[in-house]
Amino acid sequence: MSTARPFRRHLAYLDWLYNPFKSWDVTRVYDLLSTDVATENGLYLNLGYWSAEQSLDEACQALAALVAERAAMGPGDRVLDVGFGFADQDIYWLRTYAPDHIQGLNITASQVAVARGRVKDLGLEELIDLREGSATDMPLPSNSVDTVVALECAFHFETRERFFEEALRVLRPGGRLVTADIIPMPLAEDWRARLKQRWSWGLVASKFAIPAENVYTREIYADKLRACGFADVEVASIRDRVYTPLHDYLSRHPETLDRLHPATRLPARLALGMSAESVYGGLDYVLSAASKPRLL
Repeated sequence: MSTARPFRRHLAYLDWLYNPFKSWDVTRVYDLLSTDVATENGLYLNLGYWSAEQSLDEACQALAALVAERAAMGPGDRVLDVGFGFADQDIYWLRTYAPDHIQGLNITASQVAVARGRVKDLGLEELIDLREGSATDMPLPSNSVDTVVALECAFHFETRERFFEEALRVLRPGGRLVTADIIPMPLAEDWRARLKQRWSWGLVASKFAIPAENVYTREIYADKLRACGFADVEVASIRDRVYTPLHDYLSRHPETLDRLHPATRLPARLALGMSAESVYGGLDYVLSAASKPRLL
């Protein structure tokens, strides 16, 4: 194989990570990251939901389980998964919760191709239908699904509020929307703490294409769901079960980083030399759930 393509990819990583004068759109970021993931057995891209001693794979699956259980996913359901990545959660949900059908939408064509290939290899393409499409302009009829889920991706959408509107439209009355999402923390009173929070948030937002319109705290998150027409709105922070235990796990198992692209290993290891609160101090992590009102 020619070395030209790997070399160009290495340069692209350096441009993404270290060039402060260029912003990348979300599809370009995930095209670059491709399947360079830290998990050992799957291709999960989420940060995990941690308890006791877990591997990264187990924590990533635990977050998928938390989303499914919050959505009360089960037999008879038609599920829409937006931003499905490489479809690990869809395969897990089908096998564990047995919904009737899962449809996925994702704007990153390279991820769609890999995910569809994995589903086909398992013989599940009749039950899991993955397509290229936008969460903010869904190619689905109104009142057509029972559950909409967005696992660690809604912060990318332009805008998250437009996604809420589309989710409400495609849900059947009584249907559920559940998100696992990254948003900023409320700013601390102390100016030093505020600076650390702004640095932490700014680093993530700039590298992972988070639109300015999506930058608000969990109280506003809940208000926006209600303003779109959702009922039974709950937005709870689960950051204590995400960031610090992930940081601690990677500190104990630095070999996990060897699975990443070489260009990302140095900044990842530098981050492990800092405290979790320094690295993630500006980031909240929320689990939200809301229902489409039933017809009277």
